[in-house]
Amino acid sequence: MGASAVPAVRRRLVGAALRRYREARGFSLQDAGRMLGCDKSKVSRIETGERGIREHDLEDLLAEYGAGDGERAVLLALAGRRAPRGWWDAYAGVLPPAVVDYLALEAAASQVLVYEGERVPALLRSGGYAMALAGRDPAVPAGTARVTAEVTAQRQRTVLQAGGKELVMLIGEAALRRRVGGAQVMRGQIGRLARLSGQDGPVTVQVLPAARAHPGAGSGPLTIFRFAPVPALGVVHLDSLAGGIFLDGQDDLAGHTAAFARLRACARSPEDSARLLSRLAAG
Repeated sequence: MGASAVPAVRRRLVGAALRRYREARGFSLQDAGRMLGCDKSKVSRIETGERGIREHDLEDLLAEYGAGDGERAVLLALAGRRAPRGWWDAYAGVLPPAVVDYLALEAAASQVLVYEGERVPALLRSGGYAMALAGRDPAVPAGTARVTAEVTAQRQRTVLQAGGKELVMLIGEAALRRRVGGAQVMRGQIGRLARLSGQDGPVTVQVLPAARAHPGAGSGPLTIFRFAPVPALGVVHLDSLAGGIFLDGQDDLAGHTAAFARLRACARSPEDSARLLSRLAAG
């Protein structure tokens, strides 16, 4: 992937991080330009995400800025470097670019926070539920529901089994009561949620009660990606029928992270959620 081919949201993330490092070390744009052997306008365009940055240039700047090993690994991965080609490349002809970008961020993140009020989050879906949902999703191109369900299954194998991530999934209770794909599919789905919530693993499942209002009522799905080695780095994804948008500004990140914390405080505890899911699975 060439520097200019890296999607805009990841270019902006890397550029913003480089700007923070530069300013923290007291370097000017002109200083950074001398390090790269270019003029300061190029550095400025890199920092604003207008253009990408080549691997050796990124390495050089991070070394000059004194970035740690973990920080370098995250930024190189976001910039499309030093990472194996994503498993999603096999579906390049089917998945929209925005979905590919979401999957790349999910793979690189150390923390993934998800709120879904009306559906089970994709990383927790059973095969039958994923297939039934994809068949009725207007954002899924006609005839690709089965492939979309395969992508969901591959995501789960990659993210849930790899470890190393903190995953917090807030699910509206309405999603557990809404029948998707018929009674048998829902039994399988609730059973999967009950098993995941009862395990010691990377996923924390919490259910938002339907009986009372909460801060997410009336809001669409929300995902927040955080990157532990670079605390200031993060991306918000707001899903919609049109495919969703990415927000990477510091104010957006802070505001949505605070909103997620309020939502989580309104949810059942992980233990209470596990008991509820076990009761529903038992029928």
